[in-house]
Amino acid sequence: MEALNTSGDVLFILLGGIMVLAMHAGFAFLELGTVRKKNQVNALVKILADFSVSTIAYFFIGYSVAYGINFFSGAETLMAKNGYELTKFFFLLTFAAAIPAIISGGIAERARFHPQLAATFLLVGFVYPFFESIAWNQAFGIQAWLKASFGAEFHDFAGSVVVHAMGGWIALAAVLLLGARHGRYTRNGISAHPPSSIPFLALGAWILTVGWFGFNVMSAQTLDKISGLVALNSLMAMVGGTLVALFVGRNDPGFVHNGPLAGLVAVCAGSDVMHPIGALIVGGVAGGLFVYMFTQTQNRWKIDDVLGVWPLHGLCGAWGGVAAGIFGDPRLGGAGGVSLISQLLLTGLAIVVALAGGAAVYGLLKTLVGLRLDQEQEFEGADLSIHKIGATAERETSW
Repeated sequence: MEALNTSGDVLFILLGGIMVLAMHAGFAFLELGTVRKKNQVNALVKILADFSVSTIAYFFIGYSVAYGINFFSGAETLMAKNGYELTKFFFLLTFAAAIPAIISGGIAERARFHPQLAATFLLVGFVYPFFESIAWNQAFGIQAWLKASFGAEFHDFAGSVVVHAMGGWIALAAVLLLGARHGRYTRNGISAHPPSSIPFLALGAWILTVGWFGFNVMSAQTLDKISGLVALNSLMAMVGGTLVALFVGRNDPGFVHNGPLAGLVAVCAGSDVMHPIGALIVGGVAGGLFVYMFTQTQNRWKIDDVLGVWPLHGLCGAWGGVAAGIFGDPRLGGAGGVSLISQLLLTGLAIVVALAGGAAVYGLLKTLVGLRLDQEQEFEGADLSIHKIGATAERETSW
């Protein structure tokens, strides 16, 4: 029976890893559909290349930083427990690789390719696993101090803060250091860059949405801890985010398809402790927050975050961390075991770590090698400037 249980856990978490791996196709197509046609190839190549670099960085450095575990043993040792530790690494790698996938959407259309790969290595190897070790592996005694002081540890079941807020706030630092696309903001106003393909944008959103149920449910990591509550809460938050974004965003398809993502980002942290009605509210708030803050950053503050990854992941992720402390409370139908103060403190720490880490990594690369395409390359588009081919062949061929 023990062997059967272990092999069941291996299959369970492996399927979760595969579902989250599929989400990276969602990141790719969401970005492809949002950017202009001359940058579509770059969107696809970046996500795949970033995932590959993330794997190397996390395997050799990041996983050890986060959990003190490495795989420098013989294959016979690695096969223990049906290779459970290996599939757990694979699952957590797909989370870590979401960091550069999130950032990619914010810096799209004007970032150089190889400096971004270097940033990916540093972020996934050092910055992300530093906070991951605090939140999920008891590093530095911070979780123990929170429990002793406020009655409960910081709770983030599936990464609202550890993954999404970290990725979103790192992206904000990168976007600010990179600067806006040429011609985006002028004396005459704001130049609109509408999505190049709503169907591809929608496809990306749907792939992400479906994969998210692996992201959340399989965060239990073993079969005996699986909970249908996580699945239903994810569904309710998705629906809440969609409907509020639909109405607040006045039927705009970009907002409608980012609405479910906002809701799912926010519910990750407390999906195992909230009541489904609480999850519906959390998702709805996130959908409205995304629409409002995307409009603010683009139009009022003139921050050229192309896919709105800071409002979507950074702000909705932080809201999710706080919301777990609110709607996880038994007085609001939650399961308990959470502390609002603990949620606030460690969510704040995540923001500090993300901003400092993002500024350090991208600031260093900006100083040493530069982050941006030159103006002519940006005008030509990242596809031809970097990859020497466009998304369609009409421009390059005469037949």
